[in-house]
Amino acid sequence: MINLKAPAKINLFLEVTAERPDGYHELSTLFAKVGLYDELEFEKNPGGIKLLIDGFIPGQKDTLNFSDNIIYKAAAAFLDSFAIKSGVTIRLKKNIPVGAGLGGGSSDGACALKGMSALFGLGKDRTGKLREIAAGLGSDVPFFISDSTFAAGLGRGEIIEPVEFTGALPYIILVYPGIPVYTRDVYGKLKIAGRPEIRTKLEIFEKLKSSLSAGKFMSGYKGLLFNRLEDPVLAGYPQVLSAKERLLSAGADAALMSGSGSTVFGLADNLHKADGIVSALSSNKNYKVFRINFC
Repeated sequence: MINLKAPAKINLFLEVTAERPDGYHELSTLFAKVGLYDELEFEKNPGGIKLLIDGFIPGQKDTLNFSDNIIYKAAAAFLDSFAIKSGVTIRLKKNIPVGAGLGGGSSDGACALKGMSALFGLGKDRTGKLREIAAGLGSDVPFFISDSTFAAGLGRGEIIEPVEFTGALPYIILVYPGIPVYTRDVYGKLKIAGRPEIRTKLEIFEKLKSSLSAGKFMSGYKGLLFNRLEDPVLAGYPQVLSAKERLLSAGADAALMSGSGSTVFGLADNLHKADGIVSALSSNKNYKVFRINFC
């Protein structure tokens, strides 16, 4: 039996540079893994894929075998790619909110590939094949296959360039405002900026990556965080806008929506400040508030 944790992510930067002929968008984004986790357990069985999900809907336990679940897809692709005849039972405890911009589904898919690789004794020489499978599962999945805490995501997000970091990092306060926001809806309302504005934002992107690598993130991040997808989401979802405003008014040094939303994160330079922000926002019964670290 194998037990693994699938981390959430936030996007410290996200610019949409173009529409693609395949219906996706060209992105320049900075991913970061953070310490909120789904939990997965893997066990061999005589045949087939059995998926047990606890926490997908609060208080509900279901057996799911339908093929559109990303964990199921990952397991099926893994067994097929490596010609494995045995089956697998996967148990998922869902802690990362759904439709939250935190990459929970993508992380679960990547974790399924890693877990099955360990379960069936595949060595690190198969990592390239896992990355290939991951890219076919979803745009964010290759990031979660990587071992990096920070990485630039290019193309539709599947081209991963690890970003090394040094120095101290701030505390993170995640606020899930109680509603999901779905990626397809967000991109359907997005207006891509003009080329001069995009060039300016990409210069900021490079500065942000450089500040991490040079150990200057703590002193420089406040003016570098950016997410183009805030434009349609904050205009259409007042709960997300309110969560961002409340983070800032509670003392966050910076606040930004993650991915396509709905979660907003704040950064705080010290633990006392971070805990004060958590205390201030936890009074809202619609919010799920987490104080976590980068991982």
